[in-house]
Amino acid sequence: MLGILVQLPTDPAVLAKADSVKTSFSQKLSALSEMSGADLLKAATSGIANVALKVVIALLIFWVGRWLIRRVRKLLERIMTRRNVDISLRAFLMSLVNITLMLFLIITIIGVLGIDTTSFIALFASAGLAIGMALSGTLQNFAGGVMILLFRPFRVGDFIEAQGQSGTVKEIQLIHTLLNTPDNKTILLPNGPVSTGIINNYSREPRRRVDWTFGIAYGDDYDLARTTIAELLAADERVAKDPAPFIALSALADSSVNIVVRAWVDSSEYWNVYFDMNERVYKVFSTKGLNIPFPQMDVHLYKEGGAE
Repeated sequence: MLGILVQLPTDPAVLAKADSVKTSFSQKLSALSEMSGADLLKAATSGIANVALKVVIALLIFWVGRWLIRRVRKLLERIMTRRNVDISLRAFLMSLVNITLMLFLIITIIGVLGIDTTSFIALFASAGLAIGMALSGTLQNFAGGVMILLFRPFRVGDFIEAQGQSGTVKEIQLIHTLLNTPDNKTILLPNGPVSTGIINNYSREPRRRVDWTFGIAYGDDYDLARTTIAELLAADERVAKDPAPFIALSALADSSVNIVVRAWVDSSEYWNVYFDMNERVYKVFSTKGLNIPFPQMDVHLYKEGGAE
């Protein structure tokens, strides 16, 4: 003989709920059995009319909601176009807004039809939490990309320094920023740390100041050196006349008299002016009798017994 063991629930709360459902169902069956045919037809007609009214209201809400969503999308698109938001970011934001508003509209319609929306909201919340935890790093980089594309601390073509790397911005993506280094290497920087870290944008301003420090030997003519440097700067059309270049004696160092030089140039000409000036000073100083010193050390020799 085969025996089947059925485990019945023993929780009082579960048993009480089951009894309540059973009682309610029995009461409804009893009420239906006592109703006449006319009453049943009337109840059925009322129920159908009620459902039809809910469907009509749901359809009306759907069409109005769709119209409002289209209006919001057009308004948002005009705002982003006016503010020159990046095309890739614009398309993503439009899709995100459309999906969010459509989900809200669907949940509203389900509620109007009389269906409990609590389970749907809990499902969406659970899915969002799971996706967020799985993609936490990626979402951080995505948020950083959105901030960069919105506030534009740098643009494509700018030479920047960020996260210990420097180079020309080649492309700004939603997750990464691509840098092209001076030696033609491509570096991918995650946008999360870039957006929250220090960014040095060398191309943001139209002008940059070039700094030099030139040394001459002790005993050389400082006034001649100063005049020579001023003439070299004046002869270079790339050097701005206003503000005028600054030349001063900065330090009496161990082996040289140091002269600090500062001049303003266009940002695109920074390195060209810097290297050209170094070359000209090196060539012209020797023709003027000015010496560029190198580190020196005096050595004293003493004979045995203490006498020099």
